[in-house]
Amino acid sequence: MVRITAALTAAFTAVALLFGTAAYAQNVHFKPPNRNPSFVDNGLTLTAVGNLAGLGNEDLAVTLTATGSPTATCANPSGANQPAGHNPAQVELTGTQAIPADEIKNGNVSFNVTTNPPVTPIPGAPECPNPNWTETITDVAFTSAIITVEQPVGTTVLAVSCTFTPATANGGVPTGNVRCTSG
Repeated sequence: MVRITAALTAAFTAVALLFGTAAYAQNVHFKPPNRNPSFVDNGLTLTAVGNLAGLGNEDLAVTLTATGSPTATCANPSGANQPAGHNPAQVELTGTQAIPADEIKNGNVSFNVTTNPPVTPIPGAPECPNPNWTETITDVAFTSAIITVEQPVGTTVLAVSCTFTPATANGGVPTGNVRCTSG
């Protein structure tokens, strides 16, 4: 009886070790030397690039949510007159990069995620002389961004809020203009 119990215990332990080895994210963080992501203002979108460490062996999603102040122009129905539009209210733009588990090496992975562009032309042209005009967003000056890492997808393991001072201009965002905090 003792031998059967010992054999069953060994068998259950082997099965648990064989099938129960999924590693879970423990302490997800940006990998040194850059402890913050880098950003590029693409005009109408924002891109965040970074290296993550402390990940488990499951699929993950990196989401970038950016807030910015758009610049717009108005064009009359003939398209001949394009006075500057009153700038529309802030926009919030989001993009997500899915990363499969097989791309994670020793708990490390790089990401490169870009927001979707704003809806343009703006329906109803609210900042133009009348709704028959066309209001087109020509640029977005980003003021903040949030990067959220989910692993497994649906479980947040890292959230980082970044602010840009001054607001971004087209091109790479200088690291001295970026302040990020985890939370």
